[in-house]
Amino acid sequence: MNLQRAEFLTSIADLAKLPKDGLPQITFSGKSNVGKSSVINRVLNRRNFARVGETPGKTVHINFFRIDERAYFVDLPGYGYAKVPLAEKERWGKLMEQYFSVPERVSLGILIVDARHKPTADDVTMASYFQNTGRPFVIVANKLDKLKKSEIEPNLALIRQTLRLDDAAKLIPFSAEKGTGRDELVKEIFRVCGE
Repeated sequence: MNLQRAEFLTSIADLAKLPKDGLPQITFSGKSNVGKSSVINRVLNRRNFARVGETPGKTVHINFFRIDERAYFVDLPGYGYAKVPLAEKERWGKLMEQYFSVPERVSLGILIVDARHKPTADDVTMASYFQNTGRPFVIVANKLDKLKKSEIEPNLALIRQTLRLDDAAKLIPFSAEKGTGRDELVKEIFRVCGE
């Protein structure tokens, strides 16, 4: 699969408009400000492909990117931003429930968390959404470059414990800034897409 052949396809708020061609869906999720767009850009080795939002909490649609006519990168709206009105949070919750109500949609779940901090309650909820699908699931601990070497192992252990991950769960230390972890994440994506 050629990751350079990537195009923005559509942005939807109505799940009736989801693509129905059966291509694998690589689903990215994370709280506002965790660097989700930066992770997608790093995976694709494109600088400004997925837009990095200036204001957290502004992405309220599900964005679909078609990759080499062989798969979709699905960018779920960021969550957990305090300044979003309650009605918006509720709309987000309904959209997530609908999206995850068909587990087969998710070929690979990628939950992006901040390597520097304990995962939030919203991160725990999102991890359980992914786990309940029974589909392949990876945690990406982004912003690794902001940690001292001595902080990495304890922080990864805290992430694993907070998200209640078993030993088999894949946790990838990642830096969208430096490219750390990219190859490992791409390998997971390719594996799910039968590459």
